[in-house]
Amino acid sequence: MARGSKKKYTGKQKRKAEKIARGYKKRGVSKKEASRRAWATVNKSEKRGRKKGGGGRGKKRSKPSSRKGGRKGGRKKKRR
Repeated sequence: MARGSKKKYTGKQKRKAEKIARGYKKRGVSKKEASRRAWATVNKSEKRGRKKGGGGRGKKRSKPSSRKGGRKGGRKKKRR
């Protein structure tokens, strides 16, 4: 497969890149640069643009930012 080939990307990833590129073009970025940035964004968010092999549910796509642990609503005050 040639370098820069988009053959291994899913349809959803291709649509996502096209939509992102349109946004960049609207802001005045050249067509080539818009495409480059769009694919970089897709790769970043979609784990490097490769289709998953094998079955199963797999891992989560993203990790939400961790939340502070402990009791919800802060510490409970002691009553006397």
